[in-house]
Amino acid sequence: MIHPKLPKIWYGGDYNPEQWGPEEWKEDHRMFKLAGIDVATINVFSWALNQPDEHTYDFAWLDETMDRLHADGIGVVLATSTAAHPAWMAKRYPDVRRVDFYGRKRKFGGRHNSCPNSPTYREYSGRIAGKLAERYKDHPALLLWHVSNEYGGYCYCERCEAAFREWLQNRYGTLDAVNRAWNTRFWGHTFYDWDEIVLPSGLSEEGEGNVSAFQGISLDFRRFMSDSLLACYKIEADAIREHSKDVPITTNLMGTYPELNYFDWAKEMDVISWDNYPSLTTPVSETAMVHDLMRGLKDGMPFLLMEQTPSQQNWQAYNSLKRPGVMRLWSYQAVARGADTVMFFQMRRSIGACEKFHGAVIEHAGHEHTRVFREVAALGEELKRLGDTLLDARSDAKVAILYDWENRWAIELSSGPTVELQYVAEVHKYYDALFKLGIQADMIGVEADYGRYDIVIGPVMYMVRPGVAKKLEAFTAAGGTFVTTFFSGIVNENDRVTTGGYPGELRPLLGIWAEEIDALPRGQYNQIVMKKTFGELEGSYDCEMLFDLIHAEGADVLAEYGSDFYQGMPALTVNAFGKGKAYYVATSAAPAFLRPFLAKLCADQGVKPLVERLPEGVEAARRVKEGRSFLFLLNHNAERAAVDVGSGKRRDLLSGQTLTGTVELPGRGVMILEEV
Repeated sequence: MIHPKLPKIWYGGDYNPEQWGPEEWKEDHRMFKLAGIDVATINVFSWALNQPDEHTYDFAWLDETMDRLHADGIGVVLATSTAAHPAWMAKRYPDVRRVDFYGRKRKFGGRHNSCPNSPTYREYSGRIAGKLAERYKDHPALLLWHVSNEYGGYCYCERCEAAFREWLQNRYGTLDAVNRAWNTRFWGHTFYDWDEIVLPSGLSEEGEGNVSAFQGISLDFRRFMSDSLLACYKIEADAIREHSKDVPITTNLMGTYPELNYFDWAKEMDVISWDNYPSLTTPVSETAMVHDLMRGLKDGMPFLLMEQTPSQQNWQAYNSLKRPGVMRLWSYQAVARGADTVMFFQMRRSIGACEKFHGAVIEHAGHEHTRVFREVAALGEELKRLGDTLLDARSDAKVAILYDWENRWAIELSSGPTVELQYVAEVHKYYDALFKLGIQADMIGVEADYGRYDIVIGPVMYMVRPGVAKKLEAFTAAGGTFVTTFFSGIVNENDRVTTGGYPGELRPLLGIWAEEIDALPRGQYNQIVMKKTFGELEGSYDCEMLFDLIHAEGADVLAEYGSDFYQGMPALTVNAFGKGKAYYVATSAAPAFLRPFLAKLCADQGVKPLVERLPEGVEAARRVKEGRSFLFLLNHNAERAAVDVGSGKRRDLLSGQTLTGTVELPGRGVMILEEV
């Protein structure tokens, strides 16, 4: 439970009353009651209003807003307002303004516009966070602290450059260690003084699109920037904690956002929150995967869906409306995957600037007689009826997929072997296969406890960080099934190749070695040819992009390549290791291969689908709590779907019906089934 003051699934979202006046406030509150809204996130971008100059703070409007919301029974997620610094600060203190990738000093404007290593920004952001905490720590409306907003964006100024050198000294100790880690004898880059090191940017080592001549320095810069922005979060969180000891603190994350290592951030957050903005064409399994990743950041702890749009976005190329029923469907998808809140951006649609066409609970029409509001109100009533039934329910998945931001950075910075390799897409291939099989999976970091699972999958483990290979060996030896793929075990945490043959540190576990990696352009294929039937796998399957040319050294060969000069070389292997097995998929396999392959591994480990023969377009997920099990069925089709839930009796929490056998899910329909 996020806060005992509101023991239900929170319902509400971002509210900006400072953009409006008393007449709109009165209507807002009337419509909030109609919609079942019980939480408002306020003060997200109000720094300039709260602090008109260096020495003056004016919280009168915020006092009135907090009191008004509380009087109407609405709890508050109180933001610190620091996601955009005031104009006066940019004018008087140029160090707060970022320098871009090309070395250009920004003027005032936009948001996420503060240098994370600016002493001015750090001082004033910590100060206002502390003042807010001191003022509102005991306010009865306060439910949660919300630090800044959607952290991101790198800075390339001289202060960041100096801070980067200090960060390197703390990480490596000596210049000799830096030179070894970065392999600086290549291209004569040896450093003899710390101030010879410059940031990797468009003026030095990098080009657009994650192109780097020296991956080691670029990788460390990303670590440094993630740490720098996290330090800004911690400054504010620490200032809040001086006054407000018991109210949880969060900031809203952005799914697979590439610039920050969210596993590091999660250690400093009391609860994870994130903003979910799929497009009309985003695969539903991809959205489910990211929900699961957010849940995995804190070892399965429920998270907050902090933002979603009730209708449409404004910043995508094509901002499609959510079709009738989709807002409700996607809200329950978040709940099914671990969310204990359903919240929107925004509550009332802005009338100016870049978010005036971003959807809202209260549209420009200004009344409740809209399709969107009717759907919002209907969902609000359902969430009220659910009460605290689902709060703090967890996943009981026995399959885990490893996700590693540092590995992603290293892969995407790599110079070769192909521009087609996208880490998130390759991870999603494996997740999607499990999703369509109806098999629940957790998304976990490399530091997680693997022992909770029967199967651990690590797609494209290009970087093997210290200790990970030994953890995987222990997991497999104890009876686990481990799966990894092509382009794995290549480098260490500094992007230095582990010599002696790929897959490096994973070689003893996998029982193979690779001597070459072939890359084919998009649209060209080889084949995975099964040597014998493996579950439902038989015959030949397309594969693409990268092809490891491997030799078995203890592993059994289950499939071979079907063409080209490496025809007959292993494409799929399994190695017995202790009580378990380790599989290597040497190429990027087609979904037609992955689904039966993973089904076989799950069957061998006794991992069963949540629902047998799950229809196409229907999602299944499960949360468990105190011995109670809740099966979510979500129909992402516009048409009805029939789902066999077995012979036992189940009660649908949404309709109250008792069901058994085959159930009919309406188009865009949702059921939450508990055994009775």
